[in-house]
Amino acid sequence: MSKQKRGFWGQVRQYFLTGLTVFLPVLLTVYTLVLIFNFIDGFLAKFFEPIFTAIFGFYFKGISSVIFVILILIIGFLVTNFFGRRLYPYLERQFLKLPFFRQVYPPMKEIAAFLFSRDKPRFKQVVIVEYPRKGIYSLGFLMSDETKKISRAVGKELLSVLIPSSPSPFTGFVILVAREDIISTDITVEQAVKFIISDGVVNPN
Repeated sequence: MSKQKRGFWGQVRQYFLTGLTVFLPVLLTVYTLVLIFNFIDGFLAKFFEPIFTAIFGFYFKGISSVIFVILILIIGFLVTNFFGRRLYPYLERQFLKLPFFRQVYPPMKEIAAFLFSRDKPRFKQVVIVEYPRKGIYSLGFLMSDETKKISRAVGKELLSVLIPSSPSPFTGFVILVAREDIISTDITVEQAVKFIISDGVVNPN
């Protein structure tokens, strides 16, 4: 094959890969949204379809999803304006006493808060530490300032750092690291999360 043909097919391959890189995330995002829509609509239709059919004499696909969105808005309004400060925390504490609920709810709440909350994540900073041994570097999230009681027991200033496990940036190991051994970065939390979720494929740069 001549150099010209190799150059032509190489260019076609490059165009194809570039188009795939642009199109595939859009396709997967739309596909995920469709799956969520079908799941919500199919699940809620079991409850709302008989009611709508009995009252209005008809039901069509999508009504359950509209009702779900309205229900979420009502819940958000009530929590924000009425019982959010007292009743909601009380109910949350009661649910956390349930065996299965207290294992599943906290990490799910953290993920939802990171994805949908306007507030900044609780991670103070993205840092690098030598973990699990010298010479191997791990990306971590600085969680808090000095842990005074533990620092006094050890005799040096220690900070708590979450070493996330890929592909979930919200679970991992909490380690205590001396302040002088923590390497600061200018990597944002969002960049670090993408890096971890992608198993290191999406570079923070």
